[in-house]
Amino acid sequence: MADEKSVKLRSLARGGLLAIALIGTGIGLAACQSKKDIDITKLGFESDPPEELYNQGLANMKAGNMVEASRKFDAIDKQNPFTEWDRKALVMSTFVKQRMGRNDDAISTGNRYLGQYPKSEDSAYVQYLVGLSYSKQIGDVTQDQKPALQTIDAMTKVVKNYPNSEYVEDAQAKIRFARDQLAGKEMQIGRYYLERKEYLAAIQRFRTVVEQYSNTNQVEEALARLTETYYAMGIVEEAQTAAAVLGRNYPDSQWYHDSYNLLQKGGVEPRENKGSWISRAGAKLIGA
Repeated sequence: MADEKSVKLRSLARGGLLAIALIGTGIGLAACQSKKDIDITKLGFESDPPEELYNQGLANMKAGNMVEASRKFDAIDKQNPFTEWDRKALVMSTFVKQRMGRNDDAISTGNRYLGQYPKSEDSAYVQYLVGLSYSKQIGDVTQDQKPALQTIDAMTKVVKNYPNSEYVEDAQAKIRFARDQLAGKEMQIGRYYLERKEYLAAIQRFRTVVEQYSNTNQVEEALARLTETYYAMGIVEEAQTAAAVLGRNYPDSQWYHDSYNLLQKGGVEPRENKGSWISRAGAKLIGA
């Protein structure tokens, strides 16, 4: 998998956008900066030409003063819209805001860039930064997973629109992570219903994982929970099928051993019913 930091630095070095090879690991340290580091050129930047503002922005990045760098790039955008300097400044502004953790601002600036310069040499990188900004907002499965959906949408555009770019590998990794989070959210809700013996609602959630998120790490537990839920409802044949599909795909899984033991206590064993939706879905699992 491509290292996220190295992907960024390789991209920014391309095309003369960055004299950033000098920046190193100090890029993300703006929050720790003391007042004495404030750029003394800021008093005149409103009237500075775009080239000087751009170079000042790069110098501030080198010094770790990301706040001031962001101001410089935003000033170029404000004063010189739809120019080549504006195009370059928007790329850097998106990058700086993302590194500062201002993810919503990075997304807004990046999307504006993509709207104005959709076919530029840096559009793949900016699209990647937008996706990265969404991915940084993904919380654990107890939280709203809207950022995961947004990550998938943004990173899918990287993969589909820029298939030969250097960002595809990491974009795919971010998509996999986001999908696993969405599946995890379904599992969390399904377990909630199962604990309360709301079996039909629980099955709906576990089924979503098996059918829609078959290539995630949540599938093993989903099949085990289906075994448990169907068995609790007295629908033994479906419980046997879920356990059989689980065993066929993940024979060494602890979830399978637990499901097998559950059925054995009732005097039955895993047995696949080929007409079941579980059997059809099982053909698409990552372990198939």
